[in-house]
Amino acid sequence: MENVQPFVSFLRRFTPLTDEELYRILMPVIKIRQFRKKEIVTRENEVENYFNFITKGLVRKYYRKDSEEINTQISMEGHLILSQESFHSRTPSEYVIETIEPSTLVSITYDDLEKVYSSSSAMERLGRMVITYSMIIKDRWQMQMVKMTPRERFLNFVSRNPELMQRVPQKFLASYLNIKPETFSRFKHLLKTKRDL
Repeated sequence: MENVQPFVSFLRRFTPLTDEELYRILMPVIKIRQFRKKEIVTRENEVENYFNFITKGLVRKYYRKDSEEINTQISMEGHLILSQESFHSRTPSEYVIETIEPSTLVSITYDDLEKVYSSSSAMERLGRMVITYSMIIKDRWQMQMVKMTPRERFLNFVSRNPELMQRVPQKFLASYLNIKPETFSRFKHLLKTKRDL
């Protein structure tokens, strides 16, 4: 149960959940999945079958372009991660989801989530609110990628996610922020120089 608590708290940010909704509807369909470091959660060309919430660890989402891995999401505890288009459209995923650290995910399968939605209008509304929230975050991120300079993106990310600077390999962060690795190193060095002054 303690593994599930952060997920329940996350859902309660959107709507109050009754004990009946929690124990009769949600708990029976929740799966706790453990992954080692650098383990694949979702494979490219497979249909995403799980809606995932991270309770422990660090997970990335990327696609392959030639021999390069382009990171589109890096998420830690308290965040959702899944190949959304694949999950909702039931088509093969263009993304790979892989752990960066040993990770614990609270997961619900597509079929189970459909049953949850059909169990009550409150559950369906909760699902809609969570999906809307995810889409807003994604849109905000895409807008930053378009409007901000690489330097602004870097500084904004560092100020919001200082912990990830320590936990995530630099090459993943550079790819995620769409900054060349050498430029990322230069920004990091400038940051260190600024702190030392």
